[in-house]
Amino acid sequence: MTGPALTTLAARVGALTVPASIPSPSQGVWYLGPFPLRAYALAILLGIVAAVILTRRRWVERGGIADDVLEIVFWAVPFGIVGGRIYHVISSPDKYFGAGGHPWKAFAIWEGGLGIWGAIALGGVGAWIGCRRQGVRLPAFADAVAPGLLVAQAIGRLGNWFNQELFGGSTTLPWGLQIDDAHLPAGYPSGTLFHPTFLYELVWNLAAAAVLIWLDRRFKLGHGRVFALYVMLYTSGRLWIELMRIDPAHTIGGFRLNVWTSIVVGLGALVAFVVVSRRHHDRETTLLRDPPAAQGDEETAPEPTR
Repeated sequence: MTGPALTTLAARVGALTVPASIPSPSQGVWYLGPFPLRAYALAILLGIVAAVILTRRRWVERGGIADDVLEIVFWAVPFGIVGGRIYHVISSPDKYFGAGGHPWKAFAIWEGGLGIWGAIALGGVGAWIGCRRQGVRLPAFADAVAPGLLVAQAIGRLGNWFNQELFGGSTTLPWGLQIDDAHLPAGYPSGTLFHPTFLYELVWNLAAAAVLIWLDRRFKLGHGRVFALYVMLYTSGRLWIELMRIDPAHTIGGFRLNVWTSIVVGLGALVAFVVVSRRHHDRETTLLRDPPAAQGDEETAPEPTR
């Protein structure tokens, strides 16, 4: 086969295997009579379901009771949604309280806009309440849920794809994201392709979840160290992805608020991991806050049956 023929064949194969761009969904909401069914909400729900399934499996593997997970999630999810919305509104105030803003839309969660930092922070409060009610240790549960959180966040990013939001700057890469004119940022001509940051974070989160599961099985991590690694891995990815995004956001010192948050939270998790690792070298031998048959140090307390 001649050189030109090989070049033509390679071009044709490339055209079949590499997409020219990633199309955005034509709609993100469907109606069942008068009731809207939004892709953003579905993505969040699917993410929660996936996280619960994975967490139940990991919790049982660590010696926990499967029903504990649903009881704790019952508290964590509502707190997390409220916290996520509060952080989103605080970090993007102009959209709601600036010129031409609509303050009442701060409550329209179904239209999109949840900040992961607020969701984890207030969701953690809900999980703490649930853990106390179930009599289990929060750090142990946090270790079990950490990979599930990453999977949930990955699935949730599909909602941004359907909403055509939170993408990066323009690109000529073959996986550039198409944005229709109704969602096109000011100053960009029709047909411009953008970095699909939703996809970057989706892939990063799934890879990070796999790494967490492997590290946990390999080193038998406990006492909140898996959760600390989750925070470090997530903030590392969020940092570089955040620097690519072009949607309006509150800035400090020329950088988006989420960039600073990623740095501070990631460093905090690193410190926590080091401190806990010096105190605990192995995984907990009991998941209960107050094991009734404990003898001596909590590290050697046997796991009672509930």
